[in-house]
Amino acid sequence: MPVAVVTDSTAYLPAELIPTHRLTVVPLTVVLNGVEGLEGVETFPEDATRALGGRRVSVSTSRASPEQLARTYRELLDAGAEGVVSVHLSAGLSGTVEAAELAAAQLGDRVTVVDSRSCGMGLGFPVIAAARAAEEGADLAGVRAAAVDAVGRTSIYFYVDTLEFLRRGGRINAAEALLGTALSVKPILHMPDGSIVLRDKVRTASRGVARLVDLAVEAAGDEQVDLAVHHLAAPQRAEALLGALTVRLGDRLRGVYVSEAGAAVAAHVGPGLACVVIHRVAP
Repeated sequence: MPVAVVTDSTAYLPAELIPTHRLTVVPLTVVLNGVEGLEGVETFPEDATRALGGRRVSVSTSRASPEQLARTYRELLDAGAEGVVSVHLSAGLSGTVEAAELAAAQLGDRVTVVDSRSCGMGLGFPVIAAARAAEEGADLAGVRAAAVDAVGRTSIYFYVDTLEFLRRGGRINAAEALLGTALSVKPILHMPDGSIVLRDKVRTASRGVARLVDLAVEAAGDEQVDLAVHHLAAPQRAEALLGALTVRLGDRLRGVYVSEAGAAVAAHVGPGLACVVIHRVAP
């Protein structure tokens, strides 16, 4: 059995890719008004959207536990995997990378952990790169290297209607959140170092989508790329993004993936999210 690849539920991979690449996905926990649920198993995007629309709302998330991850690693190794590469959402957003490292330490050098410094398909593209390397027979170090290389080739940009949810969850600088609120601007964010940073400010949602397109094309450069588009209760924005980028990127576009963000991200960004992820294909 080749090297196994593990990730978490915030990769928001299209469902068909999970069995195709023999991926193992460990869910995060989302707590909506005191009720816990595993993301993608018991709690879904519409649950978070509904909760966030209430007058009194308590929404939070918790990392995958070291015990949960260690159990997953052991099951894969016991089933015959040569090793495990575990790729997770940014350590700047969650303690899942730390939990994975604690779990990996229990199993010696047979498990290695990669911080994607991103989420959504910003995590998903490094996961797919790792899985493809494993399918081609790469050893543990080779599979890890493929994931790390993909991290450096992937850029994520996203628009939200308000910074309030990110502020509540401590995922963005309070001063930046206050600035956005005071000026009534719409924020464009990115993750250059694994933390969420304000990239641009626009006045309307339509300008936000247009700016996402420009930033994605700039990130693509002259290279062939894979594209992912995410949204949260905003399918029209996803359609607009996809349509514009398909035209702008033309024959440089290789793979295209569209999915709704899950409950864990929903809890921190709120409805209206529009996100684009560009993965520059390795030569």
